[in-house]
Amino acid sequence: MNNKFKINRTNLPLWRGIALVAGIFSFIICMLVLVNYIQINRVDPVNTEIINSLVDRLNENPNDEQLREQIREMDLLVRKAYFTNQWQVKAGGYLLLFGVIVMAIALHLFYSGKKELPKVTEEEEENIILFREKARKWIVIGGFGMVGITLVFAFLTHQELGNQFTVAAKTAKAEAEQEQTQQVSEVIEVSAEVIPEKKEEVKEEEVEVIVEKAPEEVAVEVQEEPKEVVPAKTVGKYTGTYPTKEMMANFPSFRGPGGNGIAYQKNIPNEWDGASGKNVLWKQPVPIHAYNSPVIWGNKLFLSGANATSREIYCYDRNNGKLLWTAKVEQIPGSPATSPDVTPDTGHAASTVTTDGKSVFAIFANGDVISVDMNGEKQWAKNLGVPDNHYGHSSSLLIFEDKLIVQYDQKKSGMVLALSTKDGSELWNTPRKVRVSWASPVIVNNNGQIEVLLAADPSVASYDVNTGKELWHLDCITGEVGPSVAFANGIVYALNEYASLVAIKTGEKPEVLWEAYDYLSDVPSPIAYKDMLFIVTSYGAVACYNATSGEILWEQEFDNGFYSSPILVDGKIYLLDREGVMHIFKADKQYASVATSSLGEKSDTSPAFADGRVYIRGEKNLYCIGK
Repeated sequence: MNNKFKINRTNLPLWRGIALVAGIFSFIICMLVLVNYIQINRVDPVNTEIINSLVDRLNENPNDEQLREQIREMDLLVRKAYFTNQWQVKAGGYLLLFGVIVMAIALHLFYSGKKELPKVTEEEEENIILFREKARKWIVIGGFGMVGITLVFAFLTHQELGNQFTVAAKTAKAEAEQEQTQQVSEVIEVSAEVIPEKKEEVKEEEVEVIVEKAPEEVAVEVQEEPKEVVPAKTVGKYTGTYPTKEMMANFPSFRGPGGNGIAYQKNIPNEWDGASGKNVLWKQPVPIHAYNSPVIWGNKLFLSGANATSREIYCYDRNNGKLLWTAKVEQIPGSPATSPDVTPDTGHAASTVTTDGKSVFAIFANGDVISVDMNGEKQWAKNLGVPDNHYGHSSSLLIFEDKLIVQYDQKKSGMVLALSTKDGSELWNTPRKVRVSWASPVIVNNNGQIEVLLAADPSVASYDVNTGKELWHLDCITGEVGPSVAFANGIVYALNEYASLVAIKTGEKPEVLWEAYDYLSDVPSPIAYKDMLFIVTSYGAVACYNATSGEILWEQEFDNGFYSSPILVDGKIYLLDREGVMHIFKADKQYASVATSSLGEKSDTSPAFADGRVYIRGEKNLYCIGK
């Protein structure tokens, strides 16, 4: 017993010093987080005087490219500061908790190590014991109180920043719409072609259906299969072709078969005008607004719509626009009583449905997943848990054989899983150490291996579609990832705004072939085709890279921004801007415009293609474009 007291007595100065250092450290961290919160509320990091003055100057002189680039650089600094702040407040909370714990342990060891106690009366001893108990109690309460206050301020700081950026985005959108209205008559230097003036939108009842119903069986001319398709007789590898010919003859998912941004139809029209009705075969309203894109199988076209109280799937006759059926998504086991909060630019049904020609599958912002047959009858439904997502869930679905692939990356529990298309049972589930992602999966045939490719901060990863086993991953991406990857010739291309564009050579040991920072995307996904890579930015610039070297082959800037992802079809790229104007140009090493056609309605969705026609979901209506 005496030896124990001697040891503790010897270490008393050490424990006292540790407690003192830990206390000072915790106090400093707490003050830094508080100061950070005060600064964020006093200074708006988005609507700074400098950026606003530069924007005003750009409005006066919209052709000043140097000024435009300066605004981008300033905006980049603001975004970097935003992500840095997020990291600081989170790290500060953890450091404060660590400091308080160390201080509490050191104080306990310091007091327990005192050998001699003063001689006191029994009453005084009871008072001292009571005082110590109270002191320890208030030290614990005070310490955890500091931690709690700091975490509250950290949360408020993060929430305040998010609100500021959301408000700023809405303000910028309104300003952009005003500027675009003033500049409608300007000439766009795109191969000497002129964007037609926007005419007043024709009222819905004035639009006349000018196409007869097509036969039930339509022969679709299919382009040559992509290079990555492996012959069926390859030994030890996937013995089929992917995408299948059946998939290529249709448009079964977001960004086409496999989600890789390539369609296989031909004889697609280039020119139309929504205001005059030129080449608009039909136009039909969609009951509930959403940002998901159309998918097609045979003569049926599918969409979904949702709000805080209703979730629905729609089936249209793609030949005449008739709404064939509406499937209500309700009474699903485990579905939450109230829908989660989502931002207006994401909504409750941002994820595009998918189909295999036998069933239609949809997922919504509350975690509901449902399968209905081609007549709209429910086959199975389940809830995956409400996604922990501050904008709203937006990853679209894909199908491989009998597996429904779901990317479910959240703030705390990222995963990718495969559900049985027959009954919804879980076939495999692979946890992912990533942050929340808004990108969608891509399925490719990579030299006989069918891979599911996913992008999320901090990694691009590949999974075996049959087992869910991770084949490889590479930490190379940061931020709030929205664009999906592109794939061609064994190379994966991933990017995110305010991060970088990365070309990854796949394999057991993936490696970065090249990296670039010039053109990055916040929402639109890239396209890889032959030895070219096409990048679309949210602010209106498009660039073509050499896919193997990273050299920029050409760059083109447009008046309006893009949320829609480009689609390659028949050797041309179809790219819809946010005002509903379709920019069509050749998929070539030199920029060559083919046509510019206006829908007459805003749109943030991606087009679908079938049998010589283009199908576009506008802000309110669904359009069929044909010759």
